[in-house]
Amino acid sequence: MTNRIATRFYATAAIFALVGMAWGIQMSATQDHTLSPAHGHLNLIGFVVMAVFGTYYALSAHAATSKLASIHYFLTLAAVVVLVPGIVMAITGSGEVLAKIGSVLALAAMGLFVFVVFRNGVGSKTA
Repeated sequence: MTNRIATRFYATAAIFALVGMAWGIQMSATQDHTLSPAHGHLNLIGFVVMAVFGTYYALSAHAATSKLASIHYFLTLAAVVVLVPGIVMAITGSGEVLAKIGSVLALAAMGLFVFVVFRNGVGSKTA
């Protein structure tokens, strides 16, 4: 049986890592590191955090089958998709609204993760 939510988290994390690496190479090639905070958040939340969440769901089959797992995935995805461009906008002086919304989404995603872990524990539930 496949663990779809873990696969979603891992696949999305890999895509964000690839984009983050290409962006880092572009910054290095142009010697313009102005947007490095956004790049860092893409790598940290988009790759590292999503991979950690994927690992949890891969290890915790019971949690992975819950409706909350899917909500957790989309909430985390939304956080990255809103936060990273929001940081770019904040750095370039185009406003901070998206960065603020993305930050709240990221906090909510982590809060939901805390809830899921306390609710389900870690590992598969076999008696």
